[in-house]
Amino acid sequence: MAINSVITGTGSYIPTVVKKNSDFLTSQFLNEDGTSFVYENEIIIEKFKSITGIEERRYASPELNSSDLAFFAAEKAIADAKIDQEDLDYIILAHNFGDVKSASNQSDILPSLASRVKHRLGIKNPNCVAYDILFGCPGWIQGMIQAEAYIKSGMAKKCLVVGTETLSRVLDDHDRDSMIYSDGAGACVVEAIESDAEIGILSYAAQTYTFEECFYLFFGKSFDKSKDEHTRYIKMYGRKIYEFGLSYVPTAMKEALDKAGVDILDVKKILIHQANEKMDEAIIKRFYRLYKTEIPEAVMPMSIHTLGNSSVATVITLYDLIKHGNLKPHSLHKGDVILMASVGAGMNINAMVYKY
Repeated sequence: MAINSVITGTGSYIPTVVKKNSDFLTSQFLNEDGTSFVYENEIIIEKFKSITGIEERRYASPELNSSDLAFFAAEKAIADAKIDQEDLDYIILAHNFGDVKSASNQSDILPSLASRVKHRLGIKNPNCVAYDILFGCPGWIQGMIQAEAYIKSGMAKKCLVVGTETLSRVLDDHDRDSMIYSDGAGACVVEAIESDAEIGILSYAAQTYTFEECFYLFFGKSFDKSKDEHTRYIKMYGRKIYEFGLSYVPTAMKEALDKAGVDILDVKKILIHQANEKMDEAIIKRFYRLYKTEIPEAVMPMSIHTLGNSSVATVITLYDLIKHGNLKPHSLHKGDVILMASVGAGMNINAMVYKY
């Protein structure tokens, strides 16, 4: 029998603080040069909603950091998998900014967030190796790819893969792009399962583009020129990222699916990074166009409307919500083929084919 990398438990943590679009009506949005927009906030917000699909997003409460959110999600995943946490061989934690305390934007990654989560879980086993990965928004999928490598090589039998972020702590309030970002965490337990049938991770593809694309997402100054010029905030070239995603994500998805030997018509769900509704819809259209076939109904669940873009947490949170019946009418059934994909800072892209 073959060894397969199978998700046996999942968990997510959705923060309790709801930030609605209407909460930005009093914001002072500025251009990059510090000048004011010619449009009123009502128009800016309405246009933002029509492009991104975001109506509200979630922020972590002030007393919680990224590692706290990760711990909550990890605890749920371990309980869902019904395993002894001491049997975990690896804890792989994806994030981008570490623990950033409320009212501060200084990153704290010493010790690593994975080590903090292992400590909070109370795991005593020193052979449970905990480490962080920085791979932009595709970080959780990349963690899954690493877990698959450990399992297939015989180096691991059980891995915990976590994605967590508190982007609300690194926002420039004067940048309208700040409305995209949110906080959250998701986690899963991946186990080595012997089976004659193909289940779990079937294939994957990953790329890093840096020749011209490296700084499409970056840390930059506030648009408010009166603020400390040494303080940095998350910034992006939205149009470049949009065009980049449309150019390269569909081909990465096709590469992964073709590697798996799965027919496009057998794909039941596509869980794509919740970055921007219009971009995700355009990516899916281009992907199906590569196979010269129509897009099936309800193939692409979305959570961005109410949860925003929580970076590394979006794909696993989406999976967890569907798995536990919390994103109706979507559901998963034994044998379903799921295609997961993401794009983000680096610039990185990855895709993974999973059989439920």
